[in-house]
Amino acid sequence: MSNSQMTPGVAAGRLPAEAYRDNFTDLHAPFDAHEAAVAADRCYFCHDAPCITACPTAIDIPLFIRQIATGTPEAAARTIFDQNILGGMCARVCPTETLCEEACVREAAEGKPVEIGRLQRHATDTLMGAGVHPFTRAPETGRRVAVVGAGPAGLACAHRLAMLGHGVTLYDGRPKPGGLNEYGIASYKTPDGFAQAEVDWLLSIGGIETVLGKRLGEDLSLGALTDDFDAVFLAIGLGGVRALTVPGAEKHGVLDAVNFISELRQSPDFAILPVGRNVVVIGGGMTAVDAAVQARLLGAENVTIVYRRGREAMNASAWEQDLAASKGVRIITHAVPVAVHGKRYAQEIEFAYVSDTLEPTGETFRLAADQVLKAIGQQIDRSPEGLTLEGQRIATSGPGRTGMKGVWAGGDCTGTGEDLTVTAVAQGRDAAMDIHETLMAKG
Repeated sequence: MSNSQMTPGVAAGRLPAEAYRDNFTDLHAPFDAHEAAVAADRCYFCHDAPCITACPTAIDIPLFIRQIATGTPEAAARTIFDQNILGGMCARVCPTETLCEEACVREAAEGKPVEIGRLQRHATDTLMGAGVHPFTRAPETGRRVAVVGAGPAGLACAHRLAMLGHGVTLYDGRPKPGGLNEYGIASYKTPDGFAQAEVDWLLSIGGIETVLGKRLGEDLSLGALTDDFDAVFLAIGLGGVRALTVPGAEKHGVLDAVNFISELRQSPDFAILPVGRNVVVIGGGMTAVDAAVQARLLGAENVTIVYRRGREAMNASAWEQDLAASKGVRIITHAVPVAVHGKRYAQEIEFAYVSDTLEPTGETFRLAADQVLKAIGQQIDRSPEGLTLEGQRIATSGPGRTGMKGVWAGGDCTGTGEDLTVTAVAQGRDAAMDIHETLMAKG
């Protein structure tokens, strides 16, 4: 945040030390054993349960809840991890309110679903807390696979391939593995270093060599990887951030929201992080909400999210929008940025109101802003050599097959990505199974 540190109105240490501890504690307290049993007892254990269909990884939700109800949370965790090896993180960050819990029969009947996410966390935390890994590797196949990108898709793919007996080399350009889970999710959703603890636990299956600080297109060549390995899986995410193309966008205090969140996630002390007195976040997705809420938790006095369409079109769920409002974040819709005003530093940002079709209405307004956070979308920062793009993402067919022989892709970098951890996990897992079948068919 060096840009912001030079900006008047942006300062660190706005709150007392104890306020930071309180503000960045767990968003949802974990269940104890009794609470989990009571919550599990609400499940109807439906035949053809709609919650399973709504889960991108197709976890057998009624089965794992029944296992919790019968006092065997470790068995429940195994049921979860069979389908989603990052089930612990997904229990914390999945928008369950629009997935499994929205589909829950209890939600339709009573307006209060079974708390599937918290029950999943109870099961996975129990097994992981015991230091147990539920899977063992199959005998070595002699096949070697390169996985580029150690985010959710890459980790899920690497784990499944290692479990099936393949040797995996997992590359990532950052100093830590974890991808979005480590660098891109609000700190109050994954406190106490959970992301890295989960990665360490996942890697304990063995057979996965981790190589950090290596980025595709800079330190790694796709051509060299296909020569050196039997298969390649790309899970490179979306490293590029869309530019804000308005006058004044280059001024000090105008930052990428993803970088704001990343720096916060990696900071050893929230009190040293500078935040504006008046913060404006441009965008309507989960990144916008995470950035806005954390700005408030760091001590910003006024935080406003401005989105170009209506609330119903925001990628952030209604629950996330309500969370932001509960923290004092104002949400303005149907407005687009026109200019950032100030001399060298951001002082105000001007917006124009627009219609549902994004046509200007002729009305404009200004907001005080010593810090402007851009959350207007990401894209691949460089096109991998020889691959076809679909829009700004890698085109795939079936379980992650690209147009290049021996190369698969999954997660946010693909045209089928939904920018959700759980979807990325499903794509990494399914690609691994297809890679396995392809390699073993060669004899």
